[in-house]
Amino acid sequence: MRDASRTGVAVGFFDGVHVAHRELLSQAAAAFTFRNHPLTVLAPDRAPSLILSSADRLARLRGCGLDEVVAVDFTRDLADTAPEEFAASLLVLAAKFTAAGAPRVLCGPNWRFGRGGVGDAALLRRLGAEVVEVPFVEYRGEAISSTRIREAIERGEMEDAAAMLGRTFEADGEVFRGKGEGQRLGFPTVNVRPDAVSGAERRVAPPCGVYAVDFGSARAVANYGIAPTWGGAAWKEPVWELHVVDGAEAMPGPGERVSFALRRFIRPEREFASAEELCEQIEKDCKEAMK
Repeated sequence: MRDASRTGVAVGFFDGVHVAHRELLSQAAAAFTFRNHPLTVLAPDRAPSLILSSADRLARLRGCGLDEVVAVDFTRDLADTAPEEFAASLLVLAAKFTAAGAPRVLCGPNWRFGRGGVGDAALLRRLGAEVVEVPFVEYRGEAISSTRIREAIERGEMEDAAAMLGRTFEADGEVFRGKGEGQRLGFPTVNVRPDAVSGAERRVAPPCGVYAVDFGSARAVANYGIAPTWGGAAWKEPVWELHVVDGAEAMPGPGERVSFALRRFIRPEREFASAEELCEQIEKDCKEAMK
């Protein structure tokens, strides 16, 4: 049975489906979004790296208790649509999910739409909509936004990112067979190659370094980078190498997809003078990861 307190359509891109997004979504019966970020069409050179893939974002939206999630491609034709025309289509959708009265649209204070980005809440109201502008949710005195979360991730500030997301940021990718160096050192690893994505699906990445990680039910330490200590045998592009410190998580095999939560940045990646020096540091990292 539909929750009678939830009515109308929430609108936005919702990258990360973070704390502020969920405040907006909790009041709506449905959501309207785009599969690709508008800047991938309007200004590709300024399109952001995303917190979530399109598939993960839509899945998280569907997990917010909504009756329906409507996602459309953002195209050049859509970008050129007159604000009044876009609004008319949106109000038809909003009416479908509004129990009574004027079509209800929920948005953030800075949401804009239509050609030139000139459509706003005032236009929707002139066209007969009930518009609920949900105030910004703040963290440490500033509005939570997808941009702010991306910047925190790129700086390795995983605790701040988690506070704004409302959950720990997760990395993911495909397991592959490594060189066996970790096994020989006594620190076997699960090697994970991040998805090689670009354009509309380019994902935000944390800085290279060592992280305290939750790997399923296990605690792990993970290095993200090229493993420069191995010289010519170093990776050509950054990969994840996870060593389980505590827990009995089943180890995935090559070709399997995994995800893991980055709890905390421990230190930057660095090159060591010897394998022995590297082992000493890994032992320290393992202890740090358990805190």
